Amino acid sequence: MTGHLAELTGGLWFAAVIGALVALFAFGIRLRLPLSGLPRWLARFAIAGGACVAVLFANMALYRHDAHLDLTREEAFTPSLEAEQVVRDLHEPLELTYFYKKNDQSALAAMTTLRLLARLNPQLRLETVDTDQNPARANQLGVRVYNTAILRTSTRRVEVVSSDDHEIALGMLRAMRERDVVICFGTGHGEYQIDNFEHQTHFEGLGGRGERLVVQMEDHGLGRLRRSLDKLGLLSRKVDLSAGRPVPDDCAVLVEVNPRSRFSPPETGLLRTYLARGGSFFLAIEPDYTVDESLRALMADAGVNFGDGYLVDPNGHYFTDDQMIAVSKYAPHPITQGLAMSIYPGARPVAAVQPAGGGGPVDAKVLFASTDSSYIVTEKGASKGDGEGEAKGPEPLAVVAEGKLEPSQDKPFRLVAFGNAGFASNSFYPYLSNADMIINCLSWLSREEKAPVARPVVEDVPRVILTGRQAQGIFISTVLVLPGAVALLGGLVWWRRRS
Repeated sequence: MTGHLAELTGGLWFAAVIGALVALFAFGIRLRLPLSGLPRWLARFAIAGGACVAVLFANMALYRHDAHLDLTREEAFTPSLEAEQVVRDLHEPLELTYFYKKNDQSALAAMTTLRLLARLNPQLRLETVDTDQNPARANQLGVRVYNTAILRTSTRRVEVVSSDDHEIALGMLRAMRERDVVICFGTGHGEYQIDNFEHQTHFEGLGGRGERLVVQMEDHGLGRLRRSLDKLGLLSRKVDLSAGRPVPDDCAVLVEVNPRSRFSPPETGLLRTYLARGGSFFLAIEPDYTVDESLRALMADAGVNFGDGYLVDPNGHYFTDDQMIAVSKYAPHPITQGLAMSIYPGARPVAAVQPAGGGGPVDAKVLFASTDSSYIVTEKGASKGDGEGEAKGPEPLAVVAEGKLEPSQDKPFRLVAFGNAGFASNSFYPYLSNADMIINCLSWLSREEKAPVARPVVEDVPRVILTGRQAQGIFISTVLVLPGAVALLGGLVWWRRRS
């Protein structure tokens, strides 16, 4: 039962019980009693007893079908829909012990939401502890700070220091995880690193004196992606293919984002061996990367072909850059369920192809493509407007494949290939649905068919995001219409005074 349906059912029960009580009250007023004697006293006791029984059953009905009413504008005492869904999906007992401070308003709000969540599923067993009143319990579980949630299952223990029900729901996902999922990030070819946790360039304050220091990072990174994976309970690890060692067996997914140097044939052989034993591979490369013959041959056997050039889309771009491709329509696939718009700052075409004979069966399909007005240029930023004289048409931007490289292969491989790598970097990860796209890809590749219900909140500075049409409208209204109207009005006033 969904959250909205549950609330509606509770409201209907409340209205029905109140209506029944009003009807009984009206009936009791109109009821004729004996004038005197023992019958009159018996009738009074019977009516009073019946009223008590009716009120008792009414309270039982309302308790079993409780309706929550939160009158705060921020809905501070209402659990998030994601947290409710996580609790409803619990399939084994989960003990949640929350340690709070008595006078902390955020902690009191958190306890209210946790109690509401505990009503949704008997598998969630809630215990709230005042740390100051019961320090022994805190010492028993190793708690040292306020607003700490301890989540325990039969095999795992997760600690979350937060009063946000969304963060606690993410802790529930980590506690309920049945296996350790390791996401391996390739190194050795100049890829985006997972140790960078900031923008490429950002400002930092200095001592509250109004001065700011510009901090320039050496390159893009995947730090925000790694932080999201940590909150989901996924393990991150670096793997250096250039060292000649095979991909570890416990790598659920191998991630290669923006390699800068070519893969040697032995390194490509390691990738082929990994896919041949049923591995999962996430590959995102930029248009300026030259795909070597060995990697191109491996991708062709897996149903993927990387094209050349930069894609330009006059009708399907983000803001004013027609090489920053905006996508809002996707092919039906577990990866693309529920996705809104995602953007790709500079992309090359990626096509799904049929592997040559001799290998196993491979099912490759395009996840999404550009619009019909798109075309390809050979240089970055070399836009030709509407592309007069250019061959136009939709170009595929991402391919998903599953199959076998060898007929005798037991477990099928999984592969997702993108013609852009910048969308996964710190600079573009928080934009629109980019984060959801990447998390969905890694969930499917790690064979967790159901993507996480609760997603980590991506920290980002407040910004105003405009489409190209909106920016053009603001420019026309502020630069042309408003000054023109002032000049016209001033001219009319001058002309009237002159005449």
